[in-house]
Amino acid sequence: MKEEVISILGVQIHAVNLGEALNRIDQWVKNDHQYVIVTPNPEILLKAQEDPELKNILNHADLALPDGFGLILASLGKIKTRVTGTDLMMEIIKKNYPINFITRENSLSSRSEIIAHLPSYEEKNPEIMFVGLGCPDQEKWIQAHQKEHPSVKIFLTIGGGLDFLTGKQKRAPLFFQKIGLEWLWRLMHQPKRFPRIFNATVRFLWAVLAS
Repeated sequence: MKEEVISILGVQIHAVNLGEALNRIDQWVKNDHQYVIVTPNPEILLKAQEDPELKNILNHADLALPDGFGLILASLGKIKTRVTGTDLMMEIIKKNYPINFITRENSLSSRSEIIAHLPSYEEKNPEIMFVGLGCPDQEKWIQAHQKEHPSVKIFLTIGGGLDFLTGKQKRAPLFFQKIGLEWLWRLMHQPKRFPRIFNATVRFLWAVLAS
């Protein structure tokens, strides 16, 4: 599958939709190879400007999904739709591939709570690994440890997606997601996120305009 690759702040983003990403996964799980899928959003792209190692990892991923409405704006319409790590994770779960996960020790969701929401959880020989350590820890963890998990065909960075899976964290209503105002909903419900939201909106768009 050939897709357009868009460079935003020096990071290569693949202009794919959710269906195309899932088709790629269906192909990759059949191969004798390991693949890395990252989910750069505006905040991650800003971090990559100050972290050359992170930028290098993002640019060498097999698939870099446009996880953020700001990337659609920054691409001047070349990226048609965003594909969040959480949405892709939810669709993968429906396919019943053997799955394992890595999460923070202080995650809102306990390991047992997460496993209860993964009907195809597999401890010994998973084919897909969800890595929810936050950026840049999750990207760097994959680079450092992927060879230690030879059964895993696909590593997917998901940020806080596992907390959405268990319901410990609530997503914005679909209406807010579709019109690109998920950040506003989060700000209304979690004012302490203001610095992160400022980075993902104002600071990111300013960086793109200045580049």
